[in-house]
Amino acid sequence: MNSLSRQLKQQFSILGAFVVSFWTIEILDIAIFSSYLDRFGIIPHNLIGLRGILFAPFLHGGIGHLIANTIPFLVLGWFVMLQETSDFFLVTLITMIVGGLGVWVFGAPGSVHIGASILIFGYLGFLLFRGFFQKNLPSIMLSVIVFFLYGGLIWGILPGLGPFISWQGHLFGFIGGILAARWLSSK
Repeated sequence: MNSLSRQLKQQFSILGAFVVSFWTIEILDIAIFSSYLDRFGIIPHNLIGLRGILFAPFLHGGIGHLIANTIPFLVLGWFVMLQETSDFFLVTLITMIVGGLGVWVFGAPGSVHIGASILIFGYLGFLLFRGFFQKNLPSIMLSVIVFFLYGGLIWGILPGLGPFISWQGHLFGFIGGILAARWLSSK
């Protein structure tokens, strides 16, 4: 029981650190920088825009955007950790790279892509396909639970959601999550 308690504390500390960084950066960006930090997002087809692969998930287009991302990030991020806490870091890294590069290559020139939704869709892809690749009952059950809780998000990978919604970030984050599920399943 002590081990489980320690593991839960570690998981919530990791997720909490991410969420606190999201909120701190956004509050500072609004209060001090007048949304200037958003320029550090992914800028497609621009070499300087590649830095956004690392920064974009921590930047948001206002408090509403951040609120919309916080709960799914916490829930799906924790589900990613259920089998191994270390899976979270690997899935996050793969999603950031695959998702970020996909946005950089396929995003509209001159646009700026920001938000943790690239990670959320990566976690969604990972969790939905983990059961398929691992073929064990707990992973399949978690995939089914995630589908019922968040399956409606899949529509977010389609174009035409609105001018300020990065369907490219959603799509390539999702693909990154699937690749992470495949890779971790083969290990």
